[in-house]
Amino acid sequence: MAIAKAERLMNLALCLLGTRRPLSKRELRGSIEAYMEAGNDESFNRMFERDKDDLRELGLVIETVENLEGETGYLARRDSNRLPPVSLDAEEAAALGLAAKVWQQARLAGAASGALQKLRAGGMPEAGNPYEGQHSAIEPRIPVHEAAFEPLMLACRDRRPVVFDYRKSTAARPETRQVEPWALECWRGHWYLAGYDRERGAERVFRLSRITGKVRSRAAKYTAEVPDVVTVRETVASWAGESADRSALIRLRAGAGYPLRAKATAVHEGKDGWDELEIPYGHGLDAWLVEFGPDVVVVGPADLRADVVDRLRAVAGA
Repeated sequence: MAIAKAERLMNLALCLLGTRRPLSKRELRGSIEAYMEAGNDESFNRMFERDKDDLRELGLVIETVENLEGETGYLARRDSNRLPPVSLDAEEAAALGLAAKVWQQARLAGAASGALQKLRAGGMPEAGNPYEGQHSAIEPRIPVHEAAFEPLMLACRDRRPVVFDYRKSTAARPETRQVEPWALECWRGHWYLAGYDRERGAERVFRLSRITGKVRSRAAKYTAEVPDVVTVRETVASWAGESADRSALIRLRAGAGYPLRAKATAVHEGKDGWDELEIPYGHGLDAWLVEFGPDVVVVGPADLRADVVDRLRAVAGA
């Protein structure tokens, strides 16, 4: 079905671009096989109007012209649908090359590589990259190891609801979630999805590494409005204690937990192989501390210690 529609759109675009005079609906119907196979005039008119709107949405400029006989015709002038030449200097070309390297481990790698090849064929400079040589070590990488990334990226693009099994850090078993995906964002080496959780009726953020099994897409429409700005990073940062106004006291094994040491506001070295650290305490800190396993012991406050113990018990019982 999708291939047939794509072929129909391509044939319509070629007809409109290849004519020097406006073509009427009657002439277009006699030129395109899919239109000739339409059952009746009403079916053809609906199909043609949808196709015309789809082509315009894709960026094709279609003119509507009325001839001397009062018949409406359509054409797409080549000069109105021709992109201006691409002109990039060496630094701009280098910046695009670095951006393309970001996606070497994801589905976008092929698209990025193909785009660069087309730009180079159009005259984009390939030599004289100022980032090569002594600066070649500065290359961006966004690792994508989660199998859920690709289907969720496509679902965000196509605005399709999805269903997946998600295991919270405090739960022994995963739960099924029905989500309308909005955006994906990488924060501190982890990918997160922001979207509307239908069962909970609210915005939620999901860590991709906690999605188990396959992501299944649904052919339904969104039920919630997609916000203009999706603040995935800000939400996750607040969960990780980035905007915390309290402090927690933990004991950390010497030589371990360097990310915790980087966040610490005070470090007291101990003589028993354990150091005491004061770190910002906010929502989500308990989940982060659990990741360090036996290298961390929470001294206080009591509610943080209880949350960490609960999470460890949940993991042990999984």
